[in-house]
Amino acid sequence: MSPRKPNMESSIYFGADGWWHGRVTMGVKSDGGPDRRHRRAKTEAEIKRKVRELERQRDQGRAPAAGRKPTVAQWMETYLTDIASLKLKPRSLDDYWSKTRNDIVPGVGKHRIDKLQPEHLERMYRALLDAGHAPSHVVKVHRILSRALKIAHRRRIVGENVATLVDPPSVDETEANPFTQEEAKTFLEAAARRPTFMRWIVGVGMGFRQGETLGLRWPYVDLEAELFRPEWQLQRLTWRHGCDDPRACGARLHRFEPCPPDCTTHRNYKRGCPKPCPKTCAKHASACPERREGGLVFTRPKTKKSRNAVPIPPVFVPFLRDHKALQEEMRAAAGELWQEHRVVFSRPDGRPLDPRADYEEFKELLAEAGIDDRRLYDGSRHTAGTILNELGVDMPTIMEILRHTQISQTRRYVKGRSHLSKDAMRRMGEFFVPAPPVPDPGPTETRTETLDSRAARAQRRRRIR
Repeated sequence: MSPRKPNMESSIYFGADGWWHGRVTMGVKSDGGPDRRHRRAKTEAEIKRKVRELERQRDQGRAPAAGRKPTVAQWMETYLTDIASLKLKPRSLDDYWSKTRNDIVPGVGKHRIDKLQPEHLERMYRALLDAGHAPSHVVKVHRILSRALKIAHRRRIVGENVATLVDPPSVDETEANPFTQEEAKTFLEAAARRPTFMRWIVGVGMGFRQGETLGLRWPYVDLEAELFRPEWQLQRLTWRHGCDDPRACGARLHRFEPCPPDCTTHRNYKRGCPKPCPKTCAKHASACPERREGGLVFTRPKTKKSRNAVPIPPVFVPFLRDHKALQEEMRAAAGELWQEHRVVFSRPDGRPLDPRADYEEFKELLAEAGIDDRRLYDGSRHTAGTILNELGVDMPTIMEILRHTQISQTRRYVKGRSHLSKDAMRRMGEFFVPAPPVPDPGPTETRTETLDSRAARAQRRRRIR
């Protein structure tokens, strides 16, 4: 009888090196050759367990692909460059790259992707929290890494997505702090003294996002039909190298040593001194002579729902006509210096308003109006949703105005008011326990008698007699 084992049957043997070895036939490689996997262990029981695990993965069709597995850092670069870039919006992709460079790669980047364990992720999350990062930041890091590992699992690079075995930190949802009706009017009164008054009318009165407001263009404003069509938004994107050697291109800007404690170079930086460059730094694309895809850029909104037309309140239309006429005067005054972008809200030379300057102006207006500090989102989008609700507008209509895809998202934008809650509970109490009836006071004595009173008629009768 032939000692040859049947096809697909595994073999286990004790080697001259003192280890038990197991070889499992998994199928064929991409080049057509047999795909034989090797495992080794100190005991026969351990090698049998490893062989059975490989056979189970093979039979279930979820065995990892053959070949040496990449590290987490290598796979994240592949994922972001070749996979995520085809689907994500530019701003989201920049955020993915930022969290990968600053958090994922320093935390678990050197681990081989198939050797990554839940404990590695938990230690990384704990280190991020200890470094002062908010739980919401850690949750975003977890989602990015989990998505990348999900693609790796789908392509059979790893046998399991270990991120699904880890619970990220709990996030307390940031409570909205919208303007009250009185605060909204006070804020707009302060804005009325500035040339950007209409920008704040649209932001506070219609609930537009900052990028949508600054990205509004006249071809998408129909004053006759009283409609805004937010087809574009203005965003600041990270510059990308257009040259062949990004590392050499930014050589004069590389800094591999941390700044001294008494650094004066970056004393005006709001976030302090920048971190040292990694040894393989390929950043500083803003200084590249062939830079591309960065700066202030008009991009499409994230969802199709965000591009739905929004009715303009009729009382806003005369203000918009006056604003357009004023902009024509600015164009004539600028002459050749005018840069045509056809934006509704522009600088004196026609360029779109800078989102950073717009944010600073919002903070200045809060101080001028005597309103407590809050987020720009609270003073625009949350305020519009809350005031619409206070005016009695139903939730589906508010969802259409704010252009949300789910009504649950709209409910997070609408904050209840204590005086409305108090009035509602007063009516609820009166429904269950009606107020006691008011007692009838009975007839009341009057000090002055009319000519038609009973006494007056009797007096007239006596005189006649």
